[in-house]
Amino acid sequence: MKKANGRGKILTRRATVLAGGKVALLAALAGRLYYLQVVQAPKFSMLADENRINIRLLVPPRGRVVDRFGVPLAVNRPTYRAVVIPEQAGNIDQTLDAVADLVPLTDADRRRVLRDIRNHHSFVPIALREDMDWNEMARIDVNAVDLPGVSIEQGLIRHYPFGDETAHVVGYVAPVSEQELNSDDPLVELPDFRVGRSGVEKQYDLELRGTAGTSEVEVNAFGRVVRELAHEDGIAGEQIVLGLDMALQDMAMRHCAAQGSASAVVIDSWTGEVLALASAPGFDPSAFASGLSPAQWKALVDNPYNPLENKAIAGTYSPGSTFKPLVATAALEAGVITPDTEFFCPGEFHLGNTVFHCWKKGGHGTLSVHRAIRESCDVFFYHTADLVGIDRIAQMANRFGLGVKVGIDVPGEKTGLIPTRAWKLATTGVAWQRGETLSCGIGQSFVSVTPLQLAIYVARIATGHVVKPVLVRDDGVMTASSPIAAAVDRSFSSIGVQQKTLAVIRDAMYGVVNEPHGTAYGARIEDPTMIMGGKTGTSQVHHIAREIRDRGVVTGTKVPWKDRDHALFISFAPVSAPRYVCSVVVEHGGATGGEGGAVAAPIAHDLLLAAQKRDPARRVPSEPFAAAKLAQG
Repeated sequence: MKKANGRGKILTRRATVLAGGKVALLAALAGRLYYLQVVQAPKFSMLADENRINIRLLVPPRGRVVDRFGVPLAVNRPTYRAVVIPEQAGNIDQTLDAVADLVPLTDADRRRVLRDIRNHHSFVPIALREDMDWNEMARIDVNAVDLPGVSIEQGLIRHYPFGDETAHVVGYVAPVSEQELNSDDPLVELPDFRVGRSGVEKQYDLELRGTAGTSEVEVNAFGRVVRELAHEDGIAGEQIVLGLDMALQDMAMRHCAAQGSASAVVIDSWTGEVLALASAPGFDPSAFASGLSPAQWKALVDNPYNPLENKAIAGTYSPGSTFKPLVATAALEAGVITPDTEFFCPGEFHLGNTVFHCWKKGGHGTLSVHRAIRESCDVFFYHTADLVGIDRIAQMANRFGLGVKVGIDVPGEKTGLIPTRAWKLATTGVAWQRGETLSCGIGQSFVSVTPLQLAIYVARIATGHVVKPVLVRDDGVMTASSPIAAAVDRSFSSIGVQQKTLAVIRDAMYGVVNEPHGTAYGARIEDPTMIMGGKTGTSQVHHIAREIRDRGVVTGTKVPWKDRDHALFISFAPVSAPRYVCSVVVEHGGATGGEGGAVAAPIAHDLLLAAQKRDPARRVPSEPFAAAKLAQG
């Protein structure tokens, strides 16, 4: 009996231990379940949401670019694009083949897609086709179930209402390059993000970009978007207001385009605002937003008129006779001549065994500064340059903005060249020659300038101040209530040239246009309240072409286009209170091979007359340019 009782106690203890173990296990299991289901619930909920919910960055609307009156120059328009998410697509080659059966995909498109897939994270959408029309979009959308990872996105694409007329000023945007993918900005990885590549678009790219928005979408097991759960729009980029007057820009571009390859600049010399900056031919900036084809790029690069170059700020030319007022200014300020100093022009100037010709073979006879500028006598300025010397000419030229960057707020400006004795010795190892001073005295030899520099040069002659160009306005769009500017902007410092000297130069430039025998007399403005002053120029391109013409063999269009002289003109108006200034350069004399007075001066005539009639610095035009132009499509 005792033995049986002992066994019972042992069994009871074992049962108790076993039961306790079971209880402990159950407690551990319950604790684990509690931990997973309660304590860790937020974590697993988040992991589940990460599989079910995608948060996508949204490219913000790029800021608009408008002219001084609010005319849109760069805007955004709705567009459709087909994109593929590589990690959801599976076999990319098969996907591309399937898409190509629905919409055109070139070999270049395929190479771009494969390159972008290599350079981006696998979850980043890659653009297959940009800017699709409605039918193309519909074909892909209907077949989306058979195209894993492919979807249609609606977005914005950059649009330039005036196309080639503003291409060099506003610039263009283009897809992100491989080098830019390392940027800290996550926007650069998005398929529809664009960066500024030239002009205002490049200079003010960060201001125009804006701040990204977000879209929270629910996706199914196949990655297909089920619905949008939340949406937060981005902040649009800043609006950039230019001092440009689109009516003047349009006129300038039409005149320049008619000459084949030309440029024109119009500036308000009281404020430095650029009213027109034309370079022809232009190009379609919208084509860069969706990506140029190799054929399109080749056509632009091979064009002999260089449509991609902004000739107004980067084209460099010998200034020819437009340089003569500068030489006269340097000589008058140095005291080597006076306004009454006279030289005799027999039609040539002898220096040792070398003969320097005047453009007028019979010569001009005896003449002073006024008549020498008015009739553009070369011999007078051979004498003058010889007296003042190249170094003093260079110093004065730099003060007037020639041979230095004048600081316009778009990239790509070139400096040109105003030579000195030290420059030539350092560059070539050869000492400066006296004959080179004579050639520079009429704006030839090493001297080269840009059309923008010529405009600033004449603005400084007109005002006596260190005028500096500015493209972007500080005070926004001009309105009817905008303040009227009534005096020269005194924030520009003095050029440091005596007013009596500038008066002599301005009076001579008045004679160029308004006195008989002036080289631009045919381009004068008849309205006595809007009279302009100016200076013509015809600069050599190849010396051999000049030698042929000097022998009287061929002239004008009989010379190959690339060998003809350039035609130039600088001007200001009104003469009574100079405000608007203009420079025009027609490469190789345009379609007719003409000289500055015949080809370039009439363009400046029309631009300065229009500028004064519109008076864009003072009012909103009663007939806004935008409506009429945009109505033309």
